[in-house]
Amino acid sequence: MLETRDLTKRFGGLTAVDHVSLSVERGEIRSIIGPNGAGKTTVFNLISRAVAPSGGDVRFKGRSLIRLSPSDIFHLGIVRSFQVPQVFRRMTVRANVRLLAASRLRASASPIPRARIMRAEANRRVAESLDRVGMLAHADQPAGTLAHGDQRLLEIAMALAAAPELLLLDEPTAGMSPEETHRTAALLRQLAPAMTLVIVEHDMAVVMTISDRITVLDRGAVLAEGSPEDIRRNANVQAVYLGRGAPNASA
Repeated sequence: MLETRDLTKRFGGLTAVDHVSLSVERGEIRSIIGPNGAGKTTVFNLISRAVAPSGGDVRFKGRSLIRLSPSDIFHLGIVRSFQVPQVFRRMTVRANVRLLAASRLRASASPIPRARIMRAEANRRVAESLDRVGMLAHADQPAGTLAHGDQRLLEIAMALAAAPELLLLDEPTAGMSPEETHRTAALLRQLAPAMTLVIVEHDMAVVMTISDRITVLDRGAVLAEGSPEDIRRNANVQAVYLGRGAPNASA
């Protein structure tokens, strides 16, 4: 479903992403973890074309994304969230979700029956997405009045309404209460294998619970990759998270 080949991003003399290669299978939940500054969000920015790479390639279902715009990426079926929820604060919850649903539905030029079908499908997606994240009761509430955790859930609902094939979630449980985190983790687990998820997450309990595979970044490069149990036992990963820096690869 998703592949990066030697993906690299330099900002002046700083290499934020250093020849990152990963392969994500259809229906997989892949978590990307690492200490602050490891390059996790930059990898997301490169995949979604928010920034252009300095080198390497990103491929979605075998197609290179390098020359595409963020809009092209979205219409191919790749949807992402951000560290800070990106919602339209003055619009209602329902209107926020409808905006994403409508943007993925291609309206025909003129026939009225077609327009009615599109509206009905958009309304269906809105209701289904809000119900799935437990936000249907807040549908007519201005998004800006929601608590931070609920804004995160709204952003997930917006993403689901766009019916993505690949969903990129940047810290989806950040700022949530333990109960909200547990509910969101269960929701994400339920989304696969109908869609493929790549998640940047700091809550290790969430990562270990929902991930099929985990990629660990350190200083812009891939330090380790494997199942949750592989990563839990990996001495290099333990060293990075204990703050001692990674041991030599030969160690």
